[in-house]
Amino acid sequence: MGLKLTPMKELIVALAGCITMLNSVSDVRGSALAPDLIILNASVRTMDNARPTAEALAILGNRVVAVGSTAEIRTLAGPATRTIDAGGKLVLPGFNDAHVHFLMGGFALLSVDLRDARTPEEMARRLGEYAKKLPKGTWILEGNWDHEKWPGTPLPTRQMIDAVTPDHPVMVSRLDGHMVLVNSLALRLAGVTKETQDPPGGLIVRDPKTGEPTGVLKDTGEDLIARVIPAKSFEEKLAAARVATEHAARLGVTSVTDVSAGDDVGLYQYMIQRGELKTRIYGARSIVSWDVLAKTGVQAGFGSDMLRIGCVKGFADGSLGSSTALFFEPYNDAPGTRGLLFDQMLPEGIMLERVTGADKAGLQVLIHAIGDEANLRILDIYRQAAEKNGPRDRRFRIEHAQHLRPSEIRRFGQQKVIASMQPYHAADDGRWCDKRIGPERSKGAYAFRSLLDAGVTLAFGSDWSVASLNPLEGIKAAVTRQTLDGGHPDGWIPEQKISVDDAVRAYTVGAAYAEFAEHVKGSLAPGKLADLVMLDRDIYTIDPAEIDKVRVVLTVMDGKVVYEGAAE
Repeated sequence: MGLKLTPMKELIVALAGCITMLNSVSDVRGSALAPDLIILNASVRTMDNARPTAEALAILGNRVVAVGSTAEIRTLAGPATRTIDAGGKLVLPGFNDAHVHFLMGGFALLSVDLRDARTPEEMARRLGEYAKKLPKGTWILEGNWDHEKWPGTPLPTRQMIDAVTPDHPVMVSRLDGHMVLVNSLALRLAGVTKETQDPPGGLIVRDPKTGEPTGVLKDTGEDLIARVIPAKSFEEKLAAARVATEHAARLGVTSVTDVSAGDDVGLYQYMIQRGELKTRIYGARSIVSWDVLAKTGVQAGFGSDMLRIGCVKGFADGSLGSSTALFFEPYNDAPGTRGLLFDQMLPEGIMLERVTGADKAGLQVLIHAIGDEANLRILDIYRQAAEKNGPRDRRFRIEHAQHLRPSEIRRFGQQKVIASMQPYHAADDGRWCDKRIGPERSKGAYAFRSLLDAGVTLAFGSDWSVASLNPLEGIKAAVTRQTLDGGHPDGWIPEQKISVDDAVRAYTVGAAYAEFAEHVKGSLAPGKLADLVMLDRDIYTIDPAEIDKVRVVLTVMDGKVVYEGAAE
């Protein structure tokens, strides 16, 4: 297949201010139009159906201007063109993470890491060591502990950490964000006692003998403590965002949907103005304040290619790990509960009112739903809102869509609801999901194959900082469905495995479609944004079990090299 060039109209848009027509290879060869960067001798998987594979590509400004063979692209180089010889390495569109908590991820990088602590004692030791580095009175946050890795999986208690954090209030999250551990000092500062009532949509875990808070709070129970934590300063947020965007570049993540961007969009604009942001951001605010956005007249996808808004995110339930995801039947290991309906769903009918209003205003709606009943409730709300507001390209999304019955899988396809999913969670949850809900209900967990077969668009992400931001870990999980404990070498619910190409598409074109941006990114084609990643090994040809060991050697975002490193 011959060289493909950008049509004139697309090129004028792509290269603002450029009025020279590019009609042939010879036009591009002219020194004034020579590419800024060309990549040769690559194995390019473009995700462009018109040309799925290529050997080379050329970039001018922030756009791909040509895709073709090495011989064709080589002729385009001018005196100032940078040439990168890929040496046969795999080149993909930049990864687009459809679900992150960007600043939270940055703060997690700057805080104590409890994710791989194997015992409560190890968690306490790490907290104590970290506390010694901080001024007295400084709050200790983030952490991302996981009690499922501890012998017997006991929930932690404040007594475990009080002795090592006497002068520092602590509120460290379980890695799913739906459960926290606080110390006694934090409880005192927040005024939480045995008399404090559970808030709607939340739970204070209590000692069964004394009724005193154990230090664990779930879902909206966390707000009882969060309300007394001092707000982060602009400088603190900026430091977190800087480490977050550098981390993303190292992992080949060039775009994200920040589902908790809220009022921090201005921070990202500040970084763009200073050339510091290396990640395209689609920022969501809470659906509770959808009318604030609607009153401005902003609709989905408003902004620039670097920073866009126009989506609102809500919650239907909690998480499986915290036993707060809402199911039709009780938990096997906690028969006294079916989970929790998040407070945003109360009183009955309020979420339908919010979704209908936001949708009518042209905003995109994203709702967190994990349990099977939560997913059905949101599908029902989406159907009612669409019927009331009439047909349009609305692209409703359900975030997580983790546990689905066959009837709801079909409805995702029928209603054209996007499944915004995080495959790494399957590798994590698969260790203990059967214990929570039993093997029969587990069959509907992370139903990637069934959703694709039903015609559903998958948009993959990480849920960072809940899980690793590394897309390659997510791709491995989707392809192999091997669990982190090695307990399912042939895959947990193996019938839900998908191909490497399916997984890459969900991390690129699928995620771009999920934010109304498929016309500018998600694939490597003339006229598209020059976002790409080069890997040290070809994930299409190696043993899928090795995919998470592959390393990024080059990340290009907006036509600029934002990360370059040797294979590790």
